[in-house]
Amino acid sequence: QVQLVESGGGLVQAGGSLTLSCAASGRTFSTYTIGWFRRVPGKEREFVAATNWSGRSTAFAASVRGRFTISRDNAKNTVYLLINSLEPEDTGVYYCAATTYGTSWHEEGIYDYWGQGTQVTVAS
Repeated sequence: QVQLVESGGGLVQAGGSLTLSCAASGRTFSTYTIGWFRRVPGKEREFVAATNWSGRSTAFAASVRGRFTISRDNAKNTVYLLINSLEPEDTGVYYCAATTYGTSWHEEGIYDYWGQGTQVTVAS
């Protein structure tokens, strides 16, 4: 069992940066791939980024590649999502999720555990 709690969201100006955190409970956290998804207004929830258990393998949605960075600190049971050059289109609720799958990280259905989400609002 893994419980996930996101934090770090807030109101920021376009062009700014934000670091979201996904803190996990559970002794087996380091064995999970962690993904980040977001739901922007008027759209379905979409994949943003993911990192494997070690942090050495990552994946990003094409729309965010180059602006988003994902990392993890297994000693702190935490995964981070750094968002640079924020755009108003990045506004939405950001969720982290955990899976033991090694592939298809963009698919919601493979994730077993989800956090409640953190709101990011980008002002133009």
